[in-house]
Parts: sequence; C-alpha cells; structure tokens
Amino acid sequence: MSTFKLFSGSANPEFAKKVGEYLGMNVSDAKLNKFSDGEISVQITQSVRGQDVYIIQPTCAPTNDNLMELLIMIDALKRSSAKSINAVIPYYGYARQDRKAAPRVPISAKLVADLLEKAGINRVVTIDLHAAQIQGFFNIPADNLFGSILFVNYIKSKNLKNPIIASPDIGGVARARQYADKLGYDLVIVDKKREKANESQVMNIIGDVKGKDVILVDDMVDTAGTLVKAAEVLKEKGATSVMACCTHGVLSGPAYDRVANGVLDELVISDTIPTKKNAKKITVLTASSIIGEAIRRIHNNESVNSIFNN
Repeated sequence: MSTFKLFSGSANPEFAKKVGEYLGMNVSDAKLNKFSDGEISVQITQSVRGQDVYIIQPTCAPTNDNLMELLIMIDALKRSSAKSINAVIPYYGYARQDRKAAPRVPISAKLVADLLEKAGINRVVTIDLHAAQIQGFFNIPADNLFGSILFVNYIKSKNLKNPIIASPDIGGVARARQYADKLGYDLVIVDKKREKANESQVMNIIGDVKGKDVILVDDMVDTAGTLVKAAEVLKEKGATSVMACCTHGVLSGPAYDRVANGVLDELVISDTIPTKKNAKKITVLTASSIIGEAIRRIHNNESVNSIFNN
C-alpha cells in the first residue's frame, strides 16, 4: 500500500488512534492549541508535500469548536501542499438541519458541506448521516458508511429468543427495514403524534410486540427522551425486553440518567463520539475498523461498498 498520512483533531483522538492501529500506522503529529482569546491555533509539524492525508474529526460537542478546528486544519494542510485532503467525519454535526422545515430557517447541513469544500477537501467520509440526502450537498465524493454492520453482529451474539426490530418513528423505517432484512426479523413501528395542540406526544405501536425482545434502531441518541419513552410504551404493550442500537451517542443533557434509571434494558452505541466510561446500561462498540477499512480501500482505489456486502 502506498503511503499516506493520518491526522486527528482534538474531538476524538482515541478513536483516531484505533483507526491508526487498524491500519498499522501512527497518527501524525499536529500542534492544536488556542490563543488566549479562544481562537484556534494549528501547526502541522511534519512535511505533507505531495502526500494524501486523512483528517479524523467528528463535529460533535463542542460542535462549533470542532468544526472550526477541522476547517483550520484543512487550510493548514492545503497551504502545506498536500496532494489530497480527505475529511473523515465519523459524526457529521448540523445534519439535523437538512431542509427548510419552517419559514426563514437555514439548511445548515448544506452550509457545512460548502464550508468544507471551500476550505479545500477532496473527499468526505462519514458514518450513518442523519439524512442520506446530505451526500448530495457535496460536489465531491462523499462516502456514507453503514454502521449497521457493527450492530447486526452484536445483536446476533445476544441470541435473543423472540427478537423483533422497531423503528422509533416513521422517518426511521428505511433504516429499521435494513436491519430487519439483514437479520431476518419482523419490523414494528413506534408512531408518534399529538392528538391536540399543546397536548403531550402520544406513542402508538404499529405491530405486535407481546412476548418479543425488541431492538430499537436509530442513527443517533441525543437526550434519550424519545428512546426511553418508546421503551416504556413497548413494555406496556407486552415486550419482554427492549434494547436500542444507535450509531452516534450524542448523549447530551439528562441522557445518561434517563438511560440508567429508565426501563430501557441496554443502549448500544459506537465510539464515533467520546462518551463516559462504564456508563450504566450503555455498551460501546468501536467503529474504527469500518473507518480504517474504508480509508484503506479509498487509498488503494478499491470498492468501499463491498465492505458491507458480506
């Protein structure tokens, strides 16, 4: 394999190190600091002239700092004559604002794509975008990898007696169907609606979950309110157990307490975003092999899609 360089921002250096270990290489050094007024300072400490480089930086909280650091690293590498700059963004922040859902609101996911391209990237690699159409916001190659490969293998290892896949909302049905097809399980849907204005949200279950081991699947878990509420309703309808598989563990605000103290039996996430160690009822799987293999294949002009065909 021809050589390339791997860099990491400060958002998730532990994850970048795991990717480097998968690839059999070290993460290259870069000085990442802040000036006294909070401005970000970046210095690439070795030559990258004529080199293909990959920067690993999820744009998780603090989102604005991590995004700005990524943009400045890209600029530093471009001005250092890197041959190509590939932004590996395991978790793509601002993805929830992917369309005009109300008057006079931005499409922030598109703005971020424009900023990254303008800064000088040649390709973007990510996992489980919140909305698949974000791929089309880029005018360069954009690889949206599937995190389901991690969770499918984990679910199989649980040897559940009566498993069934559940989507936590109508919008996630396509993702849930992908899991159901891979595992050969049936599918149910949690339908959320408000009966009247100013009334609390009502959840209805489309399908039978009595006596079932339910697996809720989603791309991300933020405050965990929806997941925990869905688990409560599923158990009220007779589910034996409820676990959730979410690629990105944003876990903001009361999320950890909700998971620890709620009826959800287990939350399974990946390590695209740093999380608390040994959090109660939370299992963390590493996505470093998916990212590492994608980088290897991209660099060697091999098919990325074939990673997920087995």
